[in-house]
Parts: sequence; structure tokens; C-alpha cells
Amino acid sequence: MLTPMMERILPRVQKPARYVGGEYNQIVKEDAEVQVAFCFPDTYEIGMSNIGMRILYGVMNRMPRVWCQRVFAPWGDMEAELRARNIPLWALESHRPVKDFDLIAFTIGYEMSYANVLNMLNLAQVPLHAAERTGLKNIVFAGGACMYNPEPLADFIDFFSLGEGEESTVEILELYAAAKAGGWEKERFLLAVSKIEGVYVPSLYDHAYHEDGTLRAITPKDGAPAVVTKRIVHDLDQAFYPVHDLVPSTEIVHDRCNLELFRGCIRGCRFCQAGFTYRPVRRRRADVLTAQAEEVLSNSGSHEITLSSLSTSDYKELGPLTDRLLDYCNPRKINLSLPSLRADNFSRELMMKVQKVRKSGLTFAPEAGTQRLRDAINKNVTEAEILETCAVAFEGGWSSVKLYFMLGLPTETDEDVLGIADLVYKILQTWRAKATNRKRGCKISVATAYFVPKPFTPFQWEAQIPPEEYTRRQRLLKEHLYAKSVDYKWHAPDLSRLEAVLARGDRRLGAVLEQAVQNGARLDAWDEYFRYDLWLDAFQRCGIDPSFYTRAIGKDELLPWQTISASVDRDFLWSERERAYRSEITPDCRAACSGCGANKLNREDVCDA
Repeated sequence: MLTPMMERILPRVQKPARYVGGEYNQIVKEDAEVQVAFCFPDTYEIGMSNIGMRILYGVMNRMPRVWCQRVFAPWGDMEAELRARNIPLWALESHRPVKDFDLIAFTIGYEMSYANVLNMLNLAQVPLHAAERTGLKNIVFAGGACMYNPEPLADFIDFFSLGEGEESTVEILELYAAAKAGGWEKERFLLAVSKIEGVYVPSLYDHAYHEDGTLRAITPKDGAPAVVTKRIVHDLDQAFYPVHDLVPSTEIVHDRCNLELFRGCIRGCRFCQAGFTYRPVRRRRADVLTAQAEEVLSNSGSHEITLSSLSTSDYKELGPLTDRLLDYCNPRKINLSLPSLRADNFSRELMMKVQKVRKSGLTFAPEAGTQRLRDAINKNVTEAEILETCAVAFEGGWSSVKLYFMLGLPTETDEDVLGIADLVYKILQTWRAKATNRKRGCKISVATAYFVPKPFTPFQWEAQIPPEEYTRRQRLLKEHLYAKSVDYKWHAPDLSRLEAVLARGDRRLGAVLEQAVQNGARLDAWDEYFRYDLWLDAFQRCGIDPSFYTRAIGKDELLPWQTISASVDRDFLWSERERAYRSEITPDCRAACSGCGANKLNREDVCDA
């Protein structure tokens, strides 16, 4: 029940539905022995759109002795109300304070939410540092897509769950239940949880540094493993899927059902962290997906379902699957959407089928403007394939295309930057030659991102170009995109610069994070709140130069994330980097196995590509 004070502040904030819970299909288990506050370090609208959070919410609540409740980062107006009245952050299902929970779990998919993690702990009135939380109550753990380098958060998180959590989370909670029942000390529990495959306990490792600031040694303690390897789910057909999905009580970013086709990616784009950390490829059967889709749509009443993966058009059974889904969706006026399509295997027939209910624009990510640079990043798509795809789309009645590129990729030159403009105008010329629908004219939306080198990619050793150089290249491109039908947007450099620092950071950044939050940093992914000056002040106060983390890294330098294994061999990543500098492509996994090492996690020792 909401307290009288909670009820009084709700009319004073935007979108009070963010904070009250009570959604259809929400789970309530008052008598559970283990209470988990499951925190998403962003707003309700973002968190409720996250399929991973929905899966783990269901996984935990299937356990008879566990009650998992959701917590989201409050918007600024609600935070002000909480602080003014000294009300601790609460969970949606019971409205109990987070500080009353046994475990506090975070799922973290973006480096720019790190400040939110600290701010949510602060709002919950939970001690910030792991060392300050001495008992079994308020054990804080985290997982998610960007936790393959957990070191910037090592001071604040008791342990990290690496990789896919459907199975490891159950093992963690069963161990915690035994520890709670047995009255264990926290140290005993942390040592025991470190024995679970995929769990990393930062307090069991000492980090030492050279005088130049580079990492000298990582030393495990008390029998902790030298390397912690991520967990994967081997059989997705048997894996939990939330067919009784939560129905949001207010509008969210992606208000639709998500159907996960497969995990992993066959492509190997050298800048893409997800493409390497989600390996090996594992897929669901089309009949399993069809049954899941019908059940979740029936239970939720949703009018849209999207096929989710890193590269949807690479799913082997996509044609038969869409035919089955359309037989169910079309009579019920349910929209079926296919994001993550590639220009080299676009099917006009498929798109005409799925867009009978609602026709949307097409989105492709060539990433680079010249073939040389696309080969360097292993994009494995040619200009001819891009133009042919656009021709097919324009002949089919489409008139709008969104194109995503990066600036600052390794080996990029001004010729590559201008190649983006050249490709855009070739697409425009293709529309003029092939379009069958000219009523609205052609609209080409171009967006460029600032390249961020990420761990566990072939480009993890690369420097990020300085912000001034990124801005120069962005202006150079803008000067050559002057057609009225072309709309150009670009990322501001400050946010991506900070993202790169946090992505490749070490434990010394914990002090910077804490200072930045004290300065007022929070909700950094939102333009309304991001203030780079707060972060620069934090770096200065802590005596840390952020450019140290965006420099080029030597081949033999010890990396902060070297205790972690994402299953792809380090030597393979370095060889891919060398191939990039020769602009040599590596065939996709379906064409030939490149020997990346991910197969060693598979029971059958083969990727299901």
C-alpha cells in the first residue's frame, strides 16, 4: 500500500504511473523468504521496454521462496520530492523501501547509467560502498550487457553475474537462501558465490599499477578463479520466456511484445561488442517462437510484436516463421515488425508481407561510406548491395530510408567521410530512377555516431579520436549533405567521450563516479540532464586524466577486464585488428568458422548459425 506521504507527492510529479505499480500480470508474493529489489538504472519507460529485465523478473518469481520486485530510477521531479521529505526509494509491487530488501540487483546495459546506479543506492538510503555493507542484508549485485568490464563499479557492487542470467540467477538465489537460513557471514557468502560459474567478486582480486598508470597485476585471493567465464543458455527452446508479460500502466518507449529469435551474431563487425560477447549463436525453433508469440499476444492484448535479435534477417527460418505469425496477426490487426535487417539479404517479398498492417520506413546501418572502410570494420556489405536493396524498396513503394554511420573508426580518412555523402546521393539518385511512389518525395535520414572502442572487440586497443577531430569530420560531412531531402543528425561528442572512458576504465574511476554523483550527475543518457562539466570537475578533483582511458593501448598491456572471459580468444581479437588494418574481411560464421573460440562454450562444440 502507498503511504499517505507517497500519495501526497504523486500529484506533484510528471507521470505518477511510473511509481505506483499495480500493472496487469504483476506478481505479488507477500510470504517469500528471499526478497529481491530488481533495479533498472533508468526511467520506467526505458526499463519496461527491456526484454532482459522482463525475462529475469519472471525467472526469479518462478522460484517459490523468492519475490522479485521492480525499481526504476526516478525522474528529477520525483527525486526532489523524495529528498525533500526523506522518503527512501521504494519498489513498485509492495511499495516497501529498497533498503528493507535482502538483495538489490541491477541490470546495466549502458555505461552512461553508472551514475544512476550510485544515485539509486543513495536515494534508497543504502550504504554506497560494498565494504560498508557488512551483513547479508542489502547484498548488491549486477549484470547486463556492459558488465564485461565491471571495474569502474567495483567499489560499489558486491558481485557481478556475467553473461546470460536465466540459470545463474537461480543458483545465486538458492545459495543466498541457504546462507540466510544458516546465518552466514557476508564474507562466507561472497566466497561461496564466487564458485558459481559466471560470478565475479571484485573484493577477491587485488589490482596493482605501474607508475605510468597502466595496470601491473591482478591477483586473485582466497581461491578465487583466475578467470571468470560468462554464462550462456545452451537450449533456448527450453529457456524461460515471459508469456504472461507485464502490461505497462503508462506509455513506454517500446510498447510491444518482443520475440527473441536467437542470441549471438554470425557477422563479426569489428566495432560491435554485442556481436562478440553474445557468441556463440543459438536460435529458437520457428514452432516454439510461433507458440510463444500467440500466447504472449493473447495474454497481454498488445497490438504489435517485434522479432528481436542482433540481425533478424540472418534467422534461418524467417520466411516460414513470418508466414505463421502473419496468419495469426493479420486477422487481429496486430503489427509485426522486423528491425535489425541487413542490406545484403533484404527481401521485398518479406517486407511487403509484414507491412500490410502498418508500413514503416526502412533502416540500414552501412556504418562507413567507402568499401575500403566497410571491409576494415568487417561490415561484409557492398555498395552494390545497399543500392540494390534501396532500389527494391523504392520500387515497392517505400520513400524513406534511415542510414546509420560512425565517424572516427580506425583507419578512417577524409575520403571515407566524404564517401558517406557520396553514398547518400547515390541512394537519392536510385529513388529518382526507381521510385513508384513520388507523392511525398524522398526522405533520407542520416545519423552519425562517435566511435567508442569497447572491450572484447578487435578495436578494444584502439584510440578514440579527440572530440575536436570528431567535430571537424562531422562538419566536413555536413558541408557535403545539402539536398533538401536529406536530414542529417549527429551525436554530440561529450557523451561518447565519457562513454569511452567508462567502457575501458579501471577501479580508480570509482572515486570519479562517486564525485560526479555528489556534483549532481544523474540520468546522463537524457539530454535534459547530462552535464559534462560535472564529470570534468570530478576528474579534476580526483586527479585523473580521462584521456588516459581513450588512448591507444599496447598489445601486451594488461587490461582491467582481463579477469573476465567473454569466450572469444584474445589472440583472435588481435588478429582481427590486424586484418582491419589490411582491409581484409572475415567470412561470417555461416560461410566458415573463423575459430574465435566461442564454440568451447557449446555442448555440441558447434555454433547453431
